[in-house]
Amino acid sequence: MVLAKTKYRRILLKVSGEVMGGKSGQGVDFPTMRVLCQTVKKLQRKKVQLAIVLGGGNFWRYRDFKHSKIDRVNSDYLGMLATMINSVALQDELRAMGVKAMAVSSLPVDGLVAPFGAAAGRAWLEEGGVLICAGGTGNPFCSTDMAAALRAGELQCQLLVKATNVDYAYDRDPRKHPDAKPLKALSHHEVMARGLEVMDLAAVATAAEAEVPIAIFNLQKPENLLEILKGKKVGTMIS
Repeated sequence: MVLAKTKYRRILLKVSGEVMGGKSGQGVDFPTMRVLCQTVKKLQRKKVQLAIVLGGGNFWRYRDFKHSKIDRVNSDYLGMLATMINSVALQDELRAMGVKAMAVSSLPVDGLVAPFGAAAGRAWLEEGGVLICAGGTGNPFCSTDMAAALRAGELQCQLLVKATNVDYAYDRDPRKHPDAKPLKALSHHEVMARGLEVMDLAAVATAAEAEVPIAIFNLQKPENLLEILKGKKVGTMIS
């Protein structure tokens, strides 16, 4: 039974590869991953059904290697494989903490991850398991943001939460513009009309079509996720 103070019963958490890489943004930073796992365990105790989509930019991302001679399609597939590294690492860390977790993928690798299926995924969530969705969408030219929006719709999630390294979505990139203004409440259509770089715009459109709101928060303050799930105003809400 869902605790009374928890507003959302089923959510999808999108975590970028850079977040998994900690301060350097490279490889897997185990202290950072363990903080994430501890937060996931708290959510599980509150009976929140949780799916997770991880990016792979801490290992491979097309735009970081676009000047190489690697074919674009192959480069995108390498990025999908990078998400599997993160997903299996997170799966095993969660299991070591006693959390029921399973990594699945739209780009299955026999012996490592099972294929993703929406109905099976929903059943796993209903049983109290954490579902980690790897492999992006399984297609090149698609971001892991798009994968998160698709999975949120397919799994019938009530909220898509994007974990970042900043407190809010901004009107401009705060790393390049110190005077960038935080945006605390937006609609999907406003994000698209203004071309805001809070998330892949195709993913925002997909979330709008699936009628899934998006919350953006700073994973360096993991307690904020628990506050969001209570319905409190933290970070940016897109609805």
